Amino acid sequence: MKLVIILSTNNAERSWNAFRLGNLALNNGDNVSVFLIGEGVEYLKFSSDKFDIQKQVDALLESGKGEILACETCMVLRHQEGNKTCPVSGIKELYSLIKESDKVVTF
Repeated sequence: MKLVIILSTNNAERSWNAFRLGNLALNNGDNVSVFLIGEGVEYLKFSSDKFDIQKQVDALLESGKGEILACETCMVLRHQEGNKTCPVSGIKELYSLIKESDKVVTF
């Protein structure tokens, strides 16, 4: 299955749960794309001991079957630059992900 997770919040618990779901899907042999939009591009700012988002992100990226993409417009609005855990992408890529996916889940 090809799963797309759209993360539009910077809430630590929701972000953590989104990546936990992504990793579970990867462990079950699925391909996972996480698209960060809106406040979602700030997701790592709120990683903590209780909600270790960074650990979940590392597992997703190390799997080789997971990817993260981020809305460039949303990043510009928040004065963020792209990096490994928040790579620049666009709304066209989001549309393509949705069109080509089997399932889409939003957080």
